[in-house]
Amino acid sequence: MNRWMFGNWHRIWQANESMFTPDFRSEPYWWDRTPRPELAVRNLPPSADVAVVGSGYTGLNSAIVTARGGRSTLVLDSDDAGFGCSTRNGGQISTSIKPSLGELTKKYGPQTAFDILKEGQTALSWIGDFIRNEEMDCDFMVPGRFHAAHGSRAYARLVRQVRSQPPGLEVSYRIVERGDQQEEIGTDSYHGGIVFENHASLDPARYHKALLDLAVAAGAQVAAHSRVTSIEESGQGFVLRTSRGEVRARDVVIATNGYTSGLTPWLRRRVIPIGSYVIATEPIEQGLMDRLLPTNRIVSDSRKVVYYYRPSPDRQRIVFGGRVSSTETNTSKSAVRLKRDLDRLFPELRDTRISHSWMGYVAYTFDTLANAGKRNGMHYAMGYCGSGVSVASYLGMRIGQQVLGLKDGRTAFDDIPMTTRPLYFGRPWFLPASVAWFRFMDGLNI
Repeated sequence: MNRWMFGNWHRIWQANESMFTPDFRSEPYWWDRTPRPELAVRNLPPSADVAVVGSGYTGLNSAIVTARGGRSTLVLDSDDAGFGCSTRNGGQISTSIKPSLGELTKKYGPQTAFDILKEGQTALSWIGDFIRNEEMDCDFMVPGRFHAAHGSRAYARLVRQVRSQPPGLEVSYRIVERGDQQEEIGTDSYHGGIVFENHASLDPARYHKALLDLAVAAGAQVAAHSRVTSIEESGQGFVLRTSRGEVRARDVVIATNGYTSGLTPWLRRRVIPIGSYVIATEPIEQGLMDRLLPTNRIVSDSRKVVYYYRPSPDRQRIVFGGRVSSTETNTSKSAVRLKRDLDRLFPELRDTRISHSWMGYVAYTFDTLANAGKRNGMHYAMGYCGSGVSVASYLGMRIGQQVLGLKDGRTAFDDIPMTTRPLYFGRPWFLPASVAWFRFMDGLNI
């Protein structure tokens, strides 16, 4: 923590001293149990069949496939392995596709629209099978998700949507009327909602650690603190210049998502990094937890500027996240704002303190769809729009198959154009106005 951040944090801490535990940490709660991995420091190999830039869910799933397929694989990251949002998210797993069938059909036609939505469902089922088959110890469970309506109009819209699911895309659900929602959540702030019964959860840092172990066991080398500064085509492959030396690779996978930089300017113009902020409470008395969150379900709501939350896997804390400001802020300020929102939902928590506050960058796209493909000879997958646990893992796996030349690697996302906007070069100058507009619309119960 630099001097400015420390001074800013100290002032806010003094003003809100009772809000934080004495051992408060401005880092993910998940890291308490799964500290940042210590990888053996080694010289980079002069060459590899496959170089993967980014060691999150996308990069490691690609590396597992290519290494198991017999390709020498090197994963490069500018920081600790998994330092980004792969160990900073809320651990919620859904079908991950935001646009509706109607919206997608207008853009891409009925078959592609159907295939995109089906990919989201496939990703959800695939990750469960993958975790079970690989015996990954990451607190994976399928408790379902309660998607709460923030107003009466939102509730009516949600009910219409689940009652008119397209044939072949049906998902298991249960409608919860406002009078019955105390069975799901101990607040009157919502107007009912929908339980999506197949949605899942996990501990994101433990899942990442399990992926890292699988990649290394398969023979992949993972080089942390190895920032890639340039990538150039050379002969039948590429030359990657890094902070630790030069590497030649036949194939390159770009798996940087919300941390995409000027290294790949074309991709940087097509993803919008948005900070997602999270807090964890101190341990809560079991009876109170059972009243507020009587099940292990993950929770989200229908606002455009969303909240997402859940009990921790041991049901001792509440992990609560969302977008807290129109511009990016630091985790000392975001903690205060998130706690205010949490207290508004659950007044019983006003005296409960915060033990952790952190953030990570998710990547949105202009059409709110993930994208995968190949550009300038390099494979990529990114743009998960804040719902990336399953689809990032799934598309990482598929990109690995594409590198191996397998037909199974094809996805419905491959042929979707990845668009940008004039005057956008990777810094979302339009975000404050967009967030303000969505907050305004949320307040109108629309």
